[in-house]
Parts: sequence; structure tokens; C-alpha cells
Amino acid sequence: MERKVEIYDTTLRDGAQMKGISFSLTDKIKIVQLLDEIGIDYIEGGWPNSNPKDKEFFEKASLLNFKNAKITAFSMTCRKGKSPEEDDNLKELLLANVEIITLVGKSWDLQVEKILGADLKENLRMIEESCKFFSSQGKRVFYDAEHFFDGFKSNQNYALKTLQAAAKGGAERIILCDTNGGALPWEIKEIVLKTKRKVCIPLGIHTHNDEGLAVANSIIALKEGAVQVQGTINGYGERCGNADLCSIIPILELKMGFRCLKENKITELVRISRCVSEIANLKPNPSQPFVGKNAFTHKGGMHVDAITKFKKSYEHIDPTLIGNFSKIVVSELSGKANILNKANEFGVALSIEETKKVLEKVKHLENKGFQFDGANASLELLMRKAKSNYKPPFKVLDFTVLEQPKEKENFTSKAMVKLSVNGKIIFSAAEGNGPVNALDVALRKALFLAYPQIKKIHLTDYKVRILNEKSGTAAQVRVLIDSSSNGNVWTTIGSSTDIIKASWQAIIESLEYALIKHIV
Repeated sequence: MERKVEIYDTTLRDGAQMKGISFSLTDKIKIVQLLDEIGIDYIEGGWPNSNPKDKEFFEKASLLNFKNAKITAFSMTCRKGKSPEEDDNLKELLLANVEIITLVGKSWDLQVEKILGADLKENLRMIEESCKFFSSQGKRVFYDAEHFFDGFKSNQNYALKTLQAAAKGGAERIILCDTNGGALPWEIKEIVLKTKRKVCIPLGIHTHNDEGLAVANSIIALKEGAVQVQGTINGYGERCGNADLCSIIPILELKMGFRCLKENKITELVRISRCVSEIANLKPNPSQPFVGKNAFTHKGGMHVDAITKFKKSYEHIDPTLIGNFSKIVVSELSGKANILNKANEFGVALSIEETKKVLEKVKHLENKGFQFDGANASLELLMRKAKSNYKPPFKVLDFTVLEQPKEKENFTSKAMVKLSVNGKIIFSAAEGNGPVNALDVALRKALFLAYPQIKKIHLTDYKVRILNEKSGTAAQVRVLIDSSSNGNVWTTIGSSTDIIKASWQAIIESLEYALIKHIV
């Protein structure tokens, strides 16, 4: 019988601790919806009492309908010398309106004494009473045993007592954490097996990647009987990161026969990985196992010769199983199948010549800094424009932006645009809060005459990434714009050495896409 492994995602909390990541509230909601879509079991939303953003996230999340995932709230056990009823952190968790609470506590005797400044008996009380505080009120409790493997090696009996305290308090899952990321696979195996004999509660595994072994350590724990694995998309996390779910999931499903996601949803893994990268405003790692662009790319002459004769010679799985594809760098047709697949998804019928045209355009634009993985609306427009019968709802003929001093340290931004709409020339001018906003307002003002429904289109997010930092102020930039209308959400992209031009490209495509898909 196929064995189910619970997937617990902590991208929004542990992943957000990675240097360079700062998720907005909108970002967090988007990521949760992506993960729910593919069937992630548990999504850790954050620590409600640690910051206003996390608190607001749980308020927003409680209004959403999730098809597959359950949202969990995170906190540490009650403080030394306090009961759970006296601890504001724990009381706040009751307001998060979630079914599952994840509590973290100390399992390493040295941490208890040197960090908490508590005696070992007091720590056991904190763990048991904190778990009981929630379980007695009908909450499901997951207990994260922090530094468990270090604690086991330091004082085996005490480390096990901490787990038994959590079990006595009503914990439903006990997650063994390699918090320092310093354990080795054979140590994980031995300790998991010994722990299973002493603790009757189902175990989970949570590993960090400080030795580059987080995935391996997670897999060995699951092989030895752990039922839950915690990790993050793309392995995001503090220091060297957390266990990468984008590697763990395909290993479990495709190599070991375990079930992780909803049926057939593993084919979405590449898309999810890259969408989360774009939301995090981080460049995807091209050499990331399974989901990276280079994971199934072949360049060496001997390899290319072999792969064209027998694909398994240099590919350990069929890449299409996870939404990736083989690519031979020297081939002008590399990626043609992928273009056709996306065109089919968009409902755009491309001929062979049109497919080649799109592929060449994509390669040309990606060389200039465009990245279509997280900008499906721009990619669909590119495909539609490859059709000879495509008629754009408007054409931008010219635009001008002026920045003028208004007061001391203040500027006024003005924009003028010239459009062709249904054969008519329209001029429009507007002021805005900066040049990009002025252009957006002027464009919408001009289009409103022909398309009054444009008022329903809202810009919901705006991201700028510098692509070649060493070029300084002459660097290429990439702009991603998220827009929405009547529940529909889409992303467009622009890239240029001129941030205004890059933003303008993304704005134009955002409105053009909306008009042809949702309004016209």
C-alpha cells in the first residue's frame, strides 16, 4: 500500500529568515494559495505575536477557503516561571483561529541551562503544560523538539524526557529538529530508530542544510518511519537554508513510491518553485536539483550525443514528471515542446513556424533580462502576438515623462501619452506620485474613454530587481507587476537599463492582457 508522508511547509516563517527575503502580507497569501493548490498538507503561517504582519496574515487567512492545506500557527513554549495562562505569546495563539498549533521547545540540556537559564525539570514543565494548554482546548498540537539530535548526543535520557513531556501534554506529532544542521545521515538513522522505541507519538523531521545534508537527513528519517517532513520551497532559510521540499517531494514520490501531493500535482513543482522565487524577489538557482533550469540541460558533446540516442543515459528521471524539460544548449529547437505545452495551457494554437518564432523571441528577451517563469501574462501575450491575426486593443505611439522641482526636496511627476485606440489617436496627460505612477494614471485616463471597465483593474504589487549589480546605476533591471480584476490575478514583466522603461513595459502589458482576457 502506498504510504502517505505529511508535507509541512515553513517557507513563510523559517524560509523568511533567509537574508534578502522579506515577504509582504500579499506575498504570504499568494504563496499559501500556491501551496494549497498542489496539496501541501500543512503551511506554517508564522508567529502571530512576533509582528503585526503575521498577526494580520492569520486574520486574512481565516477568510480564505483552502482545498487541501491546514494553516498552523507557531510559538515557543511558555516562559520560565510562568504558566501558559500567564503567557501573552500563548494566549495570542488562541486568537489566530487555526486548528493546529506548532510549539517549539528545548531538547538539549545545554540549551536549557545556558540559553533559557532554567533547570532541566522546569523545562519539562514548560513543555508539558504548554502542550496541554492547547490540547485541552481542542487544538491539535505539533511539538518541534529544537536541537534534538545535539541534545540526544549530549544527554540521551533527558532529550527523550522532553519528548515524553510533549506526549503527556497531548502533542499529536513530535518533530525531531536538526537545528544546527550538523547531524550526519547515519546519526539521524540511529537516533530516529532509538527514539521510535521510546516515544509512541508519530514523529516528524526538520533539518537544516549547514552541511549540505538537509535533504539526505530528511529522507533517511522518513525511510526509518517518520511520518512528517518539514521544509521550505527552494530550501530557503537562515544560514545555509532548510531542507528543500522541491527535492524531497520528487525523491519520495518518484524514487520511493510515497505519496506527498494531490494526484498529478507533482507536475506543478517547477512552476511553484519559480513562482515562489519571483514572489521572494530572488533569482532562481539554475542548478537546483529537479526544478532548476540546468537540471536537465545538456552541453558537453559526448553527453549531447548520448542523450539524443537514449535519454536515460544522462537523466535520472523524466523531467516532464515534475514540470521541467530536457534542453540541449546547442539546439535551436531546445524548449519547443515547452512552448507548445504553455500555448496549449493558454488556449493559443501555434503553428510550427509560430512556435519557432516565439521560442526565438523568448531566448532573445531572456538574454536581455526578461524571465517568463513568473510572468505568465507576458508570455501569453508574446504567443498571441506571434499570430498574424492578433489585434491589440490599443497601441502606444509615444510617451513623455517630466520631473520638475516643486518644493524644497520635492518633485512633481508629469506624464503624457499618445495612443491609437480603435483607429483613433488619443492624447492624455496626468500627474502622479513619481514617474511610474504618472504614466500609469495617464495611460488609464486615455483608455477609459474606450474601455470604461478599466476602472476594475488594480495594480496589486510592484517589484524591481537589479540583474547586474556591478554596472551600478547603469544596471539592467527587471520589473514585475501583479494586477487583478474581478478575482483574476496576473503578472507581467519588463526589463531595461531604464527603470521607467521597464516599468512602462510591464504596465502596458498588464492592461493589454486584462483587456483581451477579461474585458474586451
